[in-house]
Amino acid sequence: MAIYRLLISIFALITLAKALVSGKFSDAGERLGFGGPRPKGPHIWLHAASNGELASSLPVITELQEKRPDLSIFVTCNTATGVALARALGYAAVLAPLDLRHALRSFWKGRDFVAHITMEAELWPNRVLIAPFPTLVLGARMTENTAKGWGRFPKLAERVLTNIQWVSGQDAASLDRLSQLGLPQDARGPVADLKAYYDPQTLPKRDPQIVADYPRAVTWLAASTHEGEEEIILDAHVKARRINPELRLILAPRHPHRADQIAEMIAEKGLDCARRSTGDSHAASVLLADTMGEMPNWYRQAGRVFIAGSLTDRRGHTPYEPAYFGCALIHGPDTGNFASAYERLAQNNAAICVENADQLAEALASLDAESAQEKVGIAAQNALRAVTNIDGLVSDLVAQLPE
Repeated sequence: MAIYRLLISIFALITLAKALVSGKFSDAGERLGFGGPRPKGPHIWLHAASNGELASSLPVITELQEKRPDLSIFVTCNTATGVALARALGYAAVLAPLDLRHALRSFWKGRDFVAHITMEAELWPNRVLIAPFPTLVLGARMTENTAKGWGRFPKLAERVLTNIQWVSGQDAASLDRLSQLGLPQDARGPVADLKAYYDPQTLPKRDPQIVADYPRAVTWLAASTHEGEEEIILDAHVKARRINPELRLILAPRHPHRADQIAEMIAEKGLDCARRSTGDSHAASVLLADTMGEMPNWYRQAGRVFIAGSLTDRRGHTPYEPAYFGCALIHGPDTGNFASAYERLAQNNAAICVENADQLAEALASLDAESAQEKVGIAAQNALRAVTNIDGLVSDLVAQLPE
């Protein structure tokens, strides 16, 4: 524990220094447990790393609140974007307190928390060990590498895990690794990959001009791309257009602030480009989707989707969202964030794995026919159906909460 105290102290100093240097004094205060709303009444403290994890919890949290309307939700996230999403959804929210005992006690003061639900890989020792209320883990993810890291501190791992009341796992392997590290058998909940419950209740309004200019059957999407991937994607697009000159690409970078750089790259490839952020919606060979909050519409617009983050060292993005919209899925080999999901896709011939521009161009050509896109899209939907019914998961979760 002494080593952890040293490590978390160093992490806290770095985090606070960054906030102060940036002039974000309120952020530093929230990290130390001060500031933010302190609503009255009993609350569940929900912690998610960022907006992606928070979004994946919403179907469960919505149903949880229907079953326990007496308990409100208070959200913390590690990022400002996560906090902004929580507030936009109507939740009280602040940046997560650092895992320092004094910061946690300051954060809890004046807030009536009856339970703490933490998401996926967010296991913070002090939060678990000194909290005066139970800790539950929703959709826990424990990779081999993370388990090895915890395994270097076996006593700490066992102390933390024996103090967790209930854990649902993203996959069976995660639950097994947690058990090996010390999670009691009676704390094991069901396997429940939260992203399998993806079901947007509302969708952003569609631009009729884009719907007309980018027909689904001849449009493909590169979703949430990172630096190092756009070059491969654009090379593949150029090659694929030699077979089908009508082919159109919607390129949606993970970080829209890189849009100018990407636009230059598109021009260098000799491709014409429309940019969503400027309101330009003419029918171009590439639509640069450099805005936020429109990804569902891009999935609706594309019969084929390349899931990015999988050709670099980002371990791949979610296949669940494009599968929900019936897209034919293509991805790279780096898929560790959703290993079990991609394994199911592979077992059911429900996605195509590529490693370079030539293979990506070939995959696009193999899915050129609308019927081929629909076939692979349906296969992906079937392969990624939730293992555990959401009603069963929420009932199990509710049973852990105090009356």
